[in-house]
Amino acid sequence: MDSTGRDILVGRAEILHGSNMILTQCAACAAPLGLSLGKKCGRCSTRYCGPECQVQHWKEGGHEQLCKKIKKGGGAEQYHAEQKFKEAVAVAVKACADDTKGQACFICTQALHWKTKEGLVRGCSCRGTAGFAHVSCLAEQAKILYAEAEENNLDVKVQNARLTRWEKCSLCEQQYHGFVKCALGWGCWKTYVGRPETDEVRGLAMTQLGNGLNDAERYEEALTVEEALLSLHQRLGETERNILAAQNNLATTYHRLGRFEQGLRMRRDVYTGFLKLFGIEHDGTLSVALNFASTLLDMQRFKEARSLLGEIIPVGRRFRGDSNDTMLKMRWVYAKALYKDDGATLDGLRESVVTFEDLERTARRVLGGAHPTLMGIEIALRDAQAALRARQEAASGDVSVSGIRKAVEAMTMGGA
Repeated sequence: MDSTGRDILVGRAEILHGSNMILTQCAACAAPLGLSLGKKCGRCSTRYCGPECQVQHWKEGGHEQLCKKIKKGGGAEQYHAEQKFKEAVAVAVKACADDTKGQACFICTQALHWKTKEGLVRGCSCRGTAGFAHVSCLAEQAKILYAEAEENNLDVKVQNARLTRWEKCSLCEQQYHGFVKCALGWGCWKTYVGRPETDEVRGLAMTQLGNGLNDAERYEEALTVEEALLSLHQRLGETERNILAAQNNLATTYHRLGRFEQGLRMRRDVYTGFLKLFGIEHDGTLSVALNFASTLLDMQRFKEARSLLGEIIPVGRRFRGDSNDTMLKMRWVYAKALYKDDGATLDGLRESVVTFEDLERTARRVLGGAHPTLMGIEIALRDAQAALRARQEAASGDVSVSGIRKAVEAMTMGGA
């Protein structure tokens, strides 16, 4: 998230890298420090490129007033996470304000949070009067559920199910999205940042934070998180599955930053790795296949995208059905690769339209009318219909081939 005037301890420094410290830039001048350069404040661990910046920040940058407060708040990492969580909550509440008027939190039953006085959010697939909550209530609920599982030594499956409360609504069981997901990412990170770097839950919190930043389109910040996590996994000798998962998330951010070639190479390696480890009938393999195909689509390698998805969609539909979020997006990418292709046949364009019409009905039923996946499908449906009309008119002799191209170029861009 963007720095604020009260975030003096980090200046323009952004998040995550390295072993114990997540702050990687000098708090006074924002010079990059990497994993080990510079020095830290002996009291609160705020980082500097050298003694001159530390002295200047103490005298002129406000650190003298904040140092004790930062230490009391758990040190620079913890303090930074707490501040970012508050900022992200405020952004999420503002984004949800029109939808939450007159509602109450389904956890505490109040309109305003008793302690933070924050307003409500709803960033899942709940409808009507369901699903409204305070981010702080959602975060506290997730924290308590997982703590109970740990304290009672419940099995790994139960613990993992409890951890999903950081990303999924307990009512509709759909993932949070947008600014709400970002706020919960910061909530998850501030909850577990104090754990040892070898603690698996700390790594999962970094993953949650990276995913949340990505969903809020904070791609540069997500990139820093995900590069740090991959570096950490490699240094600690993590399992191949965890390293592949970290590479998959990093490749997503490369994709969204327009670094397609870099992302594509990583996507291909991750997909191959998941196939070898788990086979084709696995949720993780489906997810990385979708990501691989999405990058191929954005690079206009339409035939390759269709070939990949044509192989894996029937498998996914057999063991996951059509209502699964991954399957919805997979069919979306396949249909888009049909109508975007300059060489698409009339039958291919018809197939694209029919697929999007079915996807629109399913997504509306499963995800609700305000979900971003449905909105993207609706845009793509209009584009596919426009491409089909243009081709039909050309076939009847009403327009030229150049007219088709102009019609397709005029379509609204819709992401997959």
